[in-house]
Amino acid sequence: MILLRFIHGAAALTAAGSLAVVLWTGLEDRGVALAFGALITVGELARWGDARSARQAAPLGAAGSLSYALLGPDAGRPTQHSAAQVVTVVLVAALLGAVPHIWAGRTPTVDHLARRVLTVGFAAVCFQPLFNRGVFTAWGGPAYTLLLLTLLGLTALCGAVLAAALAHCRTRWPFGPLLREELRGLLGIGSAVCATGAVMALAMAVVGLWALPVFCLPLLLVQLSLRRYAAVRATYRQTIASLARATEIAGCTPAGHAHRVAALSLAVGRDLGLTGPELTVLEYAALMHDIGQLSLVDPVPAGATAALPAAEQRRIALLGGAVVRQTGVDAAVAVVVERQADPYAEQPLAARIVRAVNAYDEKTLGTGPEGPLRALEELRLGTAGDYAPEVVESLARVLAGPRGARERVPARRTGLSDPAPGWVTHG
Repeated sequence: MILLRFIHGAAALTAAGSLAVVLWTGLEDRGVALAFGALITVGELARWGDARSARQAAPLGAAGSLSYALLGPDAGRPTQHSAAQVVTVVLVAALLGAVPHIWAGRTPTVDHLARRVLTVGFAAVCFQPLFNRGVFTAWGGPAYTLLLLTLLGLTALCGAVLAAALAHCRTRWPFGPLLREELRGLLGIGSAVCATGAVMALAMAVVGLWALPVFCLPLLLVQLSLRRYAAVRATYRQTIASLARATEIAGCTPAGHAHRVAALSLAVGRDLGLTGPELTVLEYAALMHDIGQLSLVDPVPAGATAALPAAEQRRIALLGGAVVRQTGVDAAVAVVVERQADPYAEQPLAARIVRAVNAYDEKTLGTGPEGPLRALEELRLGTAGDYAPEVVESLARVLAGPRGARERVPARRTGLSDPAPGWVTHG
C-alpha cells in the first residue's frame, strides 16, 4: 500500500503543480489545446470494461495524450505550450471523459488517471522544454522522427512499469509476471497507440489540426473492433460456463463447485506467475474439470473424485478430456483436463493447480470452521505423490491473504459472469 500511495501522491502533486503553473501563466495555443482536449475526452468516453491497462481500455485517448505531449510545430509554426499545460489539458480531458465511468463505478478510475498523468508528464518533460528552447530546430526529418519514437518507447516502458506496480499493489500478484504481461501488450495495441501518437505529432507539423481526425479514425475503428472482440470472448466464456454447469444440473457435483474451483485456481495461478493465455487455459480447464462425470453410469457420491482410486480418477479425467475435445475448445484445455489425475511430477502446472484446488474444495464442502485448515493439512500430507508441494503452499498463501477469508461465501452466491469480490479474474 505504501507504493500505491506513493504513485497516487506523485500523480496528485504533478497534476496540482501543473494546474497551478497554467493558472499563473495562462493557456498557450488555445485552439490546439481545445482540439487535443476534445480528442482525449472522446477517447475516454469510449473507454470500456474493467481492463487494467489504460492502453487497451482507451487507445484513442492514450494516443492523443502522447501526441500532444510530443507536439512540436503546428502547420510549420512552432508551438509554445509547456509540459505543465500538457498535463493539465490531458488531466481535465480525462476527468471529463471519466465522468460516466465514475458515475457507473465500472473502472478503477484513480489508477487510470494516475498512470495517464505520470506517463504523459514524463513524455512532456522530456520533450517540450528542449523544443521550446529551439534545441530540435535544426534536426532533420529522420532524426526528429527517431527522437519521437525513442521518447514514445521510453514512455511506453514507463507506463508498463506503472501499470504492473499498481496491479501488484491492488492484487498482491507477483510483480514480474504482471510486468511481462504489460510488456507483451506493447507488441499489440501498444505499438498501434505509439505509432498513431507519433504520426499525429509529425503530421500536425505539416497540415495542422486536420491531422487529428484523419489519423485518429483508424485507431477509433481498431478500438471498436477490440470492443467487439472482447464481447465475443465474454460470450465464449459464458458458453464454457454453461457447459461447466451441466454437471451441477445433472446432480453430479455440488452447486457452485466448478465456479469455486475456477476462481481459486486463477488466484493460485496468478500467485505462481501464470499470465495471459496460460490463465485462460487454466480457467477453462478448471471450469470443465468434472465434465467427465457426465459419462458415468453411476454418479460419484457428492462428485468427490479426489477420494476415488487413482485408476478411477484417471478414467474420469480421460472421459472429460474427450468431451472437451468434442466441444471445440482449445486442445490445451483438454490436455489439462485429461492429465489432472496423473502423478503430479508428470503434470503440466495447470493440471497440478486444478487437482489441488479441486481436492481442497471437496474436502471443505459442508465442514465447519476447522474444515479449511484440516483440508490444507491433508493436502500437505499428500504432497508425497498426489499434490505438488509448490501448488499446495501457493494455495495456503492465497487463502491466508485478505481475499482468502471471503472466498467461500461469495463464490457460492455469485454467477460466473460476476466474479466474487474476493477474487479478480484476468483481463
